[in-house]
Order: sequence, then C-alpha cells, then structure tokens
Amino acid sequence: MSREKEPLKKRNRFTPKLAMLKVGARAIASTKHPILIHMIPMRRCNLACAYCNEYDDHSPPVPTEEMFRRIDKAAELGASMVTFSGGEPLMHPDIYDLIRRIAHHGMLPELLTNAYYLTPDRIHRLNDAGLLRMQISIDNVQPDDVSKKSLKTIAPKLDYLAAHADFDVNINSVIGASISNPEDALTIGRHARKLGFTSTVGVLHDGNGQLQALGSQQQAVYQDFRSTTPWPMSHLMTFKDNLVEGRPNQWRCRAGARYLYVCEDGLVHRCSQQRGYPGISFLEYTQEHIDAEYATEKDCAPYCTVSCVHNIAVFDNWRDPQKPKVY
Repeated sequence: MSREKEPLKKRNRFTPKLAMLKVGARAIASTKHPILIHMIPMRRCNLACAYCNEYDDHSPPVPTEEMFRRIDKAAELGASMVTFSGGEPLMHPDIYDLIRRIAHHGMLPELLTNAYYLTPDRIHRLNDAGLLRMQISIDNVQPDDVSKKSLKTIAPKLDYLAAHADFDVNINSVIGASISNPEDALTIGRHARKLGFTSTVGVLHDGNGQLQALGSQQQAVYQDFRSTTPWPMSHLMTFKDNLVEGRPNQWRCRAGARYLYVCEDGLVHRCSQQRGYPGISFLEYTQEHIDAEYATEKDCAPYCTVSCVHNIAVFDNWRDPQKPKVY
C-alpha cells in the first residue's frame, strides 16, 4: 500500500503531552533559562499574504552550519523548546537536519508552516527527525487578495497530516480588520478538530504587534469559537478576552528572557514585531542579558496580541515584578 493511500490513523498524543508537562515543570522550577527560542532559518516565503510583515521573496536560507551554531547556543542557554518559522521554513534545504539537531540536544522542535510543501514523504521525514509539534495558519475558506492560506487549498495537506504525522498539529485562524469573512474561523476550527487536531484563533495585529480594533461581528465569532474550545487551549486564550473588546491586559512580558526571537541575521529581538530590542548577537547572548530582559517592563505589553509570548509568560506572570528600562 502506498503512503498516499494509507487510511487515517489514530494519533498518539501521549508523548507530546508528556514532553510539554516536563517543559512546564522545569519552567516553574527555575526562571534562569529560556522556555522557547523562536528561530528564522528562512526569511523567504512562497506566498505574499497582505497582512504579513515577516517574509520577503528573495532571501537565501541561513547556512546550515550557522543554524547548527545557533541551535547549539540555544542548548547552551538551557532552552526547552525551539520553534522554526519564516518566511517558510520548509523551503530550507536542510530543515530535517536542523530539526534533528534540536532533538539531539534534548530540546523540543516545533515548526510553523503554511503547509504548501507538505507531502506524505516529507511528513514521514519530519517524523523521523523528531518534530514534536506543527502549527499551520489558515486565514479563510476560499483564497482572496489578502491571503492564499485557505482551507480549500490546504485541506489535502491536512488529510496527509491526519494520516501520517506522529507529531501534534495545531490549526490557527485569525480575525481582524483585513479578514473579510470572520466566520471562516469557525469553519476552519471545526474542520481541524474533526481531523483530530487542536485549533486556535488569533487576533490580527498591526506592524508593531499591537491590537487592531474588532467590530461586533468579529467579536461574536471570537466568542463562538471560544465557547467551543476545549481546555487547555481555551485557557491559553484568556488574554484575548480583553483584547477583542479593546481592553488592555496587565501582565509581565518576559520576551528577551523566557522567549527569544532570533532573526535570520542571528540577532535577538523581543519578538517578531518588536525588532531591534535588545538587538544583540544571539551567539553572544548571556545569562546577564536574560536576567535583565526578564526584569524589564515592556511598554508594548498592554495591547500586545503575540500569542507565543503571552503563552510563555503564564509561567512567570505571578512572580518577580518588573521595572521600566532595566536593560
């Protein structure tokens, strides 16, 4: 039987969930290491979504040996997880070797992709490399001028994942001013859960990672999606409850410490939307830098919509108050 014709399989969730429990326990036990380091191995993307500011159409892949050095540095800093995104990380010619390098160090590899390059064979190669989790963003049911990341286009790729992937898969959709049919998020979420995946919805941000006001229809879609999201994914959406109504969140952003964003040039930024701070070479990043950023209050935090930074902050939001401009 060819891989393309294999029946859908019941996915084993135990190993990824156990791994995440270990990450959480270690994060609670100590604040002295990054929980998640977000790396860019490839800025170029095969798509050009109108709202995205995280890609170009010409950059070469980061050389594999340089990526190895950055992955080794992540292990040296004691990181628990490393996430690849882009651009489109599956365009990197040695992406499987990079994932394998993360797993070799005992860190957990994640991948954010638009799914266009997924085939059964590539999914099996990701399994073999040790990928723990994949997230795919789907913006609409039918492609439009804003985004080609549509359910119509990506649905066959999701079937491949349901049949072949040993790693966890999360499908994320977005609502915001430039998304013409916000109710598409409900259709996408239902389709993802039917295949055995988790699903989330994000609030579209501007070029600084800040909130774009939502209308009444968008708020209603969010509340509908929220009401059908099972725990623990629903718990990770709590910070969005304020944002969809235009209210700020009071929290302690640990970007630059517990969460690091390492761009294709090898510089550390607080997140993809706050570039230039601290703007230090990752290979020269030290525990002193981590401690300083951990203690620094971020002015952009109240209206921030960057989910990965919020999700990491839950481990420390209850302890260690911050001060302005510590770093």
